[in-house]
Amino acid sequence: MTDALERPDGPAVAEETVVLDAKGLRALAHPVRVQLVGLLRKYGPSTATRLAERLGVNSGTASYHLRQLGAAGFVEEDTGRGNARERWWRSVHRKTHLSDRQVVDQEPEAALAYLQSVAATYTVRSQQALNGLQTLPDAWRGTFDMSDWALRLTPGEAVALRRELGDVLARYRPDTPEAVATAPEGAERVGVIAHILPELDTPATGTESR
Repeated sequence: MTDALERPDGPAVAEETVVLDAKGLRALAHPVRVQLVGLLRKYGPSTATRLAERLGVNSGTASYHLRQLGAAGFVEEDTGRGNARERWWRSVHRKTHLSDRQVVDQEPEAALAYLQSVAATYTVRSQQALNGLQTLPDAWRGTFDMSDWALRLTPGEAVALRRELGDVLARYRPDTPEAVATAPEGAERVGVIAHILPELDTPATGTESR
């Protein structure tokens, strides 16, 4: 859903991807909003009531955050569904990128809040997968993986690694409405969450020992 500090490329970027500016960053700097956008992208159009049930919040809270997301251009009302009593919402984009370092520097608190919200969402998804692990068919249970590696890299090597991981994932079928109709028998939704976490041994520049 989110690629932090990475510039998206490709012909479908304008249609599929929203690159966060300062306004968008502030609008998404809330865990409920990050999760709402994620659910609409994952499952398609829905109502505040149904989304609230998935998130475990009341429908009024979900409705408020959907309106705020709509004002910021992340979601829009699906006028082809529902009625006067029930509004349906859909995501405007399929991906979010936080790629402008100047925006991050200008809005450090909003950037941190947004990234913390994304991290919290990933934690929830991981826990949900773990909770359902024992009920998976044997073939799918064998695909589950939680791995980590400790590497010693330069900043340039870390960037290259991130791009190489993206290239590998790009070789596989994305989870889109079109893919559902054309995927081979037995294909299901699979989440892949990648983190690259700098863990410096030395203090950051500008800090002093006390």
